[in-house]
Amino acid sequence: MLVSPYQRLLQTAFAQPADASRYLHPTTLAAYRAFEQADPADIAYRFERVRLGVALALMKLLADLGDLEEARHVLQVLHRALKAPSVAAIDATIQKDAAAFERLYADLYVNDEGEQLLHLFERTLDADSQLLMDDVIREALRLAPQLDFSHLSDEDE
Repeated sequence: MLVSPYQRLLQTAFAQPADASRYLHPTTLAAYRAFEQADPADIAYRFERVRLGVALALMKLLADLGDLEEARHVLQVLHRALKAPSVAAIDATIQKDAAAFERLYADLYVNDEGEQLLHLFERTLDADSQLLMDDVIREALRLAPQLDFSHLSDEDE
C-alpha cells in the first residue's frame, strides 16, 4: 500500500519507535484517508484531525530541533486534542491550554530552521482547505530531511 505524504510526515517526525508508539495512534495515521472518505456532515471534524496531525508532526520536529520545552508542551496539547470526539471538543482542548501556544512564541529564539517550522505550523493553523494543507505537508516533507538534529546524537555520546 502506498504511504500518503501525510503519513510520511508523521513517520518522519516520529522516527523513534518510542515516540511513534506514544503519539501515533492508528486513527491519527489514518486521519487523512478518513478525511478523504468522510461524509459531508463529518468533513469539518475529519479535516481538524488532519490539521492536528500535521501540527503535531511540526511541533515534534521543532521540539527535537531546539530541545524546546515550550514546543513539547504544545505537542502535549495537540496530542490531547487528537483524542477529542468533535470539533467543539478540539477547540475546547486547545482553548484550555491557549497559554501554551502563546508561550511558544514569547521570548523564543529559534534558528532559521526553527523559524521555517514555526511558519509551517502557522500555515497549518490557518489552512482552510485540502489544497492548502497539502501544500504545508509537501513543504514540511521537503524541509524535514534538511533539519540538523546533530545535537541529539552528540548527547548520546
